[in-house]
Amino acid sequence: MTEDTLTEKATPITMGDRLVTAGLLSERDLERARLAKREMGCMLGEALVRLGLVAEANVTKYLAEELDVRVADKADYPEEPVIIESLPEHFLLNNSVVPLSANDESIVLSSLAPQDPFVKKALHLATGKNIELHLGVATDIETALERYTQADEEEALDSFGAFDVNDTEFVEHLKDLASEAPVIQRVNQIIQRSLDIEASDVHLEHFDDGLRLRYRIDGVLQEASQIADTNLCAAIISRIKLLANLNIAERRLPQDGRIMMRVKGHELDLRVSTLPTVHGEGIVMRVLDRESIQLDLADMGFSEDIFEAYSELLKRPHGVLLLTGPTGSGKTTTLYASLSNMDSDSQKVITVEDPVEYQLHGINQIPVHSQIGLTFARALRSILRQDPDIIMIGEMRDTETAQIAVQSALTGHLVLSTLHTNTAAGAITRLEDMGVERFLITAAVNGVLAQRLIRKLCNECKTATELPREILKSTGLEAFMQGGSQVVYEAHGCEACKQTGYRGRIAIHELFVLDPGAQRAVLDGADAHQLREHARARGMCTLYEDGLRKVALGHSSLDEVLRVTQDQNEDPIDESHAA
Repeated sequence: MTEDTLTEKATPITMGDRLVTAGLLSERDLERARLAKREMGCMLGEALVRLGLVAEANVTKYLAEELDVRVADKADYPEEPVIIESLPEHFLLNNSVVPLSANDESIVLSSLAPQDPFVKKALHLATGKNIELHLGVATDIETALERYTQADEEEALDSFGAFDVNDTEFVEHLKDLASEAPVIQRVNQIIQRSLDIEASDVHLEHFDDGLRLRYRIDGVLQEASQIADTNLCAAIISRIKLLANLNIAERRLPQDGRIMMRVKGHELDLRVSTLPTVHGEGIVMRVLDRESIQLDLADMGFSEDIFEAYSELLKRPHGVLLLTGPTGSGKTTTLYASLSNMDSDSQKVITVEDPVEYQLHGINQIPVHSQIGLTFARALRSILRQDPDIIMIGEMRDTETAQIAVQSALTGHLVLSTLHTNTAAGAITRLEDMGVERFLITAAVNGVLAQRLIRKLCNECKTATELPREILKSTGLEAFMQGGSQVVYEAHGCEACKQTGYRGRIAIHELFVLDPGAQRAVLDGADAHQLREHARARGMCTLYEDGLRKVALGHSSLDEVLRVTQDQNEDPIDESHAA
């Protein structure tokens, strides 16, 4: 047998190679994941899952084949934690290891990295028993480790109820408790979980039966757990307030803060808001993952015609371009993507934001500090002396800001901003309500883009269904179906989407361009409804209609579009709107 043959036999077939062979991954994507692995400092399987290239179940299956180990199923995890005195909880948490069973001679554990010789050797030395490691799925291991944390927290907090919540001694004890390892680990788990499930917000709400934990995923709140121990609830709230540099003793007034932390290679920016309620303080954390933001305008989910029209508005040398929609509809992200598409080398771009969410290269970003009097209006007055070409205002909140923005547009600046209105045409009447004259609106405003976010169907489990012609016609969907097709897709639910039927979100848009006809209608005193109907008659695609396009293309479901746009009160759509 030659040396080459020996070398060939000794070379193991890696998990990545197995995925490629199985047709689940391309060579190019495998190379991308290997580069991401080095940048993120994680394992290849984790990189593949984070990049969305391979489902976690497939990674686990083929990694187990490579390592020649057994996969730990959900049924293998015991309902009650298997406590082993010689294995401290912090070791299990730090190494993502969970005991499954134990006897006098051996211990079976689930691990994220059963191939790690250090973990196996450390377990053997600590227990003196034979160690058998199975490969576990990250979510199963996290769920199991939470049981250990809860058990330890209950023991650590037994003596907490002896304090009066109004005493200074209580506050000091609360600070000490918030710095204890069990509470720190629990808060870290809550934050890490938000990253793993791609949640946009974390809600901790106080009720009479304890602290309710919910995550907002793809715009919908989902229950996570209930923490019944009131003492533990207070410790968790205090820990978050300490991290956000808030006053831990002030529990009667709302507070706002910010937490910057690195989790699993991701730079997380958490916006913390506290609110006193009847049963105690509630906290909402807005989760901003700096690495996950998409700043390419072409990836914002625009339909082709709306994208072209919006891009033309961005190229105009001056005027006001507004984005409207409720909180959490992606307005700011679209603004950032719009700015990132501009040439900041040949143009001076200045933004005023509250707060600055993402830092953009080559763009001057000003954070609002209302406590010292640096408001949107005051910052805008100073900005005009900085000779900008493009100005972005985070939000038009008052009359003074709106009037300065309009004046800036009339003096040769392109101004981008957001407003809270339900429709694009509604922004015109909102500006009038804020004291901007109609003749100034027609002279300054170029267009208004209304936006919503709808959930995308999970590609793993979405199911095709044929709708009756009556439903297609009554909903207006018939005008958007290609070739007379009656087939659309509905949500089903699987492990990949956690039984929701949806994964990720896509934007729907409504672009109201102030062309000469629209300007005449504004000057004639048309209200928001009349302006909207005028724009529709001239071919404007509404939010609802753009949503129906996404349904016809199989991106989302009809139920989801109806849920998000139910306030639009659409009339049946004729063929002209589908053109």
